[in-house]
Amino acid sequence: MKLIARVKLQPAPEQHAALLKTLEAANAACNYVSDKAWQDKVFGQFALHKLCYADVRTRFGLGADVAVRVFAKVADGYKLDKRIQRTFKPRGAFPFNDRLVSYKLDKRIVSIWTMAGRQKMPFVVSTHAAKLLEGLRGECDLVYRKGEFYLYQCCDVDEPPTDDVDDFLGVDLGIANIATDSDRTVHQGKAMKAVRFRHRKLRTQLQRKGTKSARRCLKKLAGKEQRFAKDVNHTISKRIVAKAKDTARGIALEELTHIRKRVTARKPQRATLSSWSFAQLRVFIEYKAKQRGVPVVAVDPRNTSRTCPCCGHIDKANRPNQSAFSCVECGYSAHADWVAAINIGRRASLSKPHVSDTDIDFCR
Repeated sequence: MKLIARVKLQPAPEQHAALLKTLEAANAACNYVSDKAWQDKVFGQFALHKLCYADVRTRFGLGADVAVRVFAKVADGYKLDKRIQRTFKPRGAFPFNDRLVSYKLDKRIVSIWTMAGRQKMPFVVSTHAAKLLEGLRGECDLVYRKGEFYLYQCCDVDEPPTDDVDDFLGVDLGIANIATDSDRTVHQGKAMKAVRFRHRKLRTQLQRKGTKSARRCLKKLAGKEQRFAKDVNHTISKRIVAKAKDTARGIALEELTHIRKRVTARKPQRATLSSWSFAQLRVFIEYKAKQRGVPVVAVDPRNTSRTCPCCGHIDKANRPNQSAFSCVECGYSAHADWVAAINIGRRASLSKPHVSDTDIDFCR
């Protein structure tokens, strides 16, 4: 299993300038190679290497390993789409392999290739990331963000064997409630919605004002909402995985890929739907579950909140409003998100020839 450790570099002023020059030269080389690739319709890494390796070395003064990384970055960009010419920001992230970057973990020193020669500089890292660096493997990305340099290092983490489970903890993902599990635990989304609404309103006001101080304030606010949402999703995912591990169950999630294309939303709800970070929460749950050997299964989300867990009757009328479920067939009623979580957990479980005791308890 691979995870990313973020390493913050602490270069001296001259080293900072050397790193900045290196990043700009490497991305300028990427744009040069991208132009060549677009003109000659050559998009493979080895074909690009053969086409303009010598030009890149002499024109931009890059080392052999950095030049190879240039071709890899351009080829990766065209793997996504060959219909549009790829361009690269002057200070965009650039990949470095293990020959260009080496660590002395005990002394917290990193050695990195630059246009001014190899530079050794101290770095700082969190306790969690320091443990990850013990298994560092492969390449890293040099990132320049808000005047600081970071290395995003790929690390190998031991993955325990997946537990053999008979039952699953169903988890319903939503907007009003970020996550609801089949044990009736609800992770509410009120705080998240309030923060998103406040930031959206403030951004609109500042963009409309358009003054220099307004732009400065917008720059200061950039990423704040995203970091808050990320922290909330980390917290929720930790609790869900811990509960599944402690109760010897797997985790069942909805397959919500391309959900925004499958649903229609009224205009006041579009901004809320577009900012719904369900994919990030799912990724967090999946990698944390892997670290603890908890299996994760994705199931079809159709009619999970319209199916009665007692009689199995499916009807749109079973869901009179967002939070309520009331079966028109047998009269069973409960919170709609909890009902959906029950159905999600059942779909992940193996089919059984008879109704289990836990299924009967849901109907009481």
